[in-house]
Amino acid sequence: MTGFGDEKVADQAAVKSQQRFLRRNMESTATMQERPVKNFRADKLNVYVYDSRLKMGNAAAVVIASEIRRLIEKRGRAVVIFASAPSQNEFLTALVEAPGIDWSRVVAFHLDEYLGMDKHAPQSFRRFLIDRLVDKVPLGEFHGLRGEADDGASEAHRYAQLLAANPPDFAVLGIGENGHLAFIDPPFCNFEDPEAVKVVELDEVCRRQQVNDGAFATLDEVPGDALSLTIPTLMACPKLFAIAPGPAKRHAIKSAVEGAIGTTCPASIMRRHADAHLFIDGDSAELLTG
Repeated sequence: MTGFGDEKVADQAAVKSQQRFLRRNMESTATMQERPVKNFRADKLNVYVYDSRLKMGNAAAVVIASEIRRLIEKRGRAVVIFASAPSQNEFLTALVEAPGIDWSRVVAFHLDEYLGMDKHAPQSFRRFLIDRLVDKVPLGEFHGLRGEADDGASEAHRYAQLLAANPPDFAVLGIGENGHLAFIDPPFCNFEDPEAVKVVELDEVCRRQQVNDGAFATLDEVPGDALSLTIPTLMACPKLFAIAPGPAKRHAIKSAVEGAIGTTCPASIMRRHADAHLFIDGDSAELLTG
């Protein structure tokens, strides 16, 4: 049984751990100027709040670039799952400019793709990463989810096998307006999902977000199904980095950080991960009381 004093010591240890993490990864003088205006821990989740979206993206890029370099130095390669969404723009812009990364030693996966969509469609999540990452750095490998596959279940199985053969070192995540991770929306979320990758149905909130993001003109144009990595696949990654700026995310961030841990907000599960880090800006942090 622990008393109040034990909890206080644990909280102080958590803050010191966050400070060490930031010092270790914030390497340049320029990035030191982009330290968070606030950092704290929600259960096990490390949260970093920045006063602008640009500073948030730059800071996340420095931390993640450092992790990629560390993995390459330690074991010769890094296997990374990337998110594809406008929330990742500032981060990806900074990441491709990060110095000292041997990109030929990086294997890249991504979180999700619309069912029935090929990589040439402007709304494709493969297309998003091809334009912002794959075509800008000499990646060793990029494995895309084939939305145009005739059999979605077979494609999910193929991708699951690729992940099993190349266990990811970490995942970079976004958080949806409905609190989803990847395309695992609340009505269909299962924290104990037996599948690694699956065909999923998209709820209306998720589909409306795609319209709000400018990917589609109307709700009717947004596909109703997608291929997605599942929550257990993401939670199995040794590290998680989530990047979620903007006022449209403030309710999701409130639920993920301060609400109950449960499937009504899939992102809340990150608070149970041993090494998870959430980068947000002042807009998405607006409703937080911590």
